[in-house]
Amino acid sequence: MHDTLSPSERVFDPLVVVPCLNEAPYIDSILTQLSAAMKRLGGRVVVVDGGSIDGTLDIVAAFVAEDPQISLLHNPDKVQSAAINLAVAQDGGRATHLIRIDAHCAYPDDFCDVLMQQAQSVYADSIVVSMIAEGAQPVQRINAATQNASIVNGGAAHRNSAAGAYVAHGHHALMKIDAFCAVGGYDPSFTHNEDAELDYRLQQAGSRIWLTNATAITYFPRRSLGAVARQYFNYGAGRARNLLKHRIRPQLRQTKVMMVAPAVAMALLASLYWAFALPALLWIGYCLLSGMRMAVTQRDPLLVFCGFVAMIMHLAWSVGFWQRVLGHRAPTFERRAVQ
Repeated sequence: MHDTLSPSERVFDPLVVVPCLNEAPYIDSILTQLSAAMKRLGGRVVVVDGGSIDGTLDIVAAFVAEDPQISLLHNPDKVQSAAINLAVAQDGGRATHLIRIDAHCAYPDDFCDVLMQQAQSVYADSIVVSMIAEGAQPVQRINAATQNASIVNGGAAHRNSAAGAYVAHGHHALMKIDAFCAVGGYDPSFTHNEDAELDYRLQQAGSRIWLTNATAITYFPRRSLGAVARQYFNYGAGRARNLLKHRIRPQLRQTKVMMVAPAVAMALLASLYWAFALPALLWIGYCLLSGMRMAVTQRDPLLVFCGFVAMIMHLAWSVGFWQRVLGHRAPTFERRAVQ
């Protein structure tokens, strides 16, 4: 455990925002942790709910009734980007730092303490963290292992417990409110990839992003293959929107996945010429061999299925990407961001 801040060190005022939608299995433990953290650090916790119907609201209401540092906002736009913008706007400039807590994750008890310490010791406008996936039942375990592997994350620093470094992107944890508001906050029209889109604008404005190795979070992936396919379809569409909006080139690891759907489509022409199937066959072979290697190196036979799951993730991401690119229209005025 890290030492918590002493009263004399509490020079910052954190606003902790928890966007959520149907997170009853997780929200109780998260708010219990955050309630204790705010007693140490000061600041406020705002849960921004997008219309939960699974009992989440009842759990949050019980905390609100007992703890004056916890409040609830309703998010008519439902998406996380709009939820965080709403909480920052409602706070009225009181807070100095925004801490983002995603309800579908697990956090160390001293997570907020460490972030506030980092805010005082690191020259950065945004502090991001590594995110390690973890699963309980078999399908979720396979999804988690696949997401943790380079076959899917492409070696992204924040998915590999990287050492502290300045980066272009990472899982959002803490951000200076002034820097957040200066670029307009999250683009609320983004349902996915909103964090990378904001990171791009932050860097264009001269802000620095620090990937800390002082703490990390645990992410719980989807429990079914259908749900993970939809998730990665949305990831691909979000990445395409980001690239189109800012007219930037994709990274090499994104380009490789981008070409999966065209390779599969080209394989349908193999009856005309066998070589049309070669790119898809090479991709399939690479994924299956990667799954076998994971099963052997980690001594877990279940992980042999990671190759199949990687193929689902790759193809869904690529289809989502191209669906967005081919359907792209000139941008119009969208829902308001933070002013």
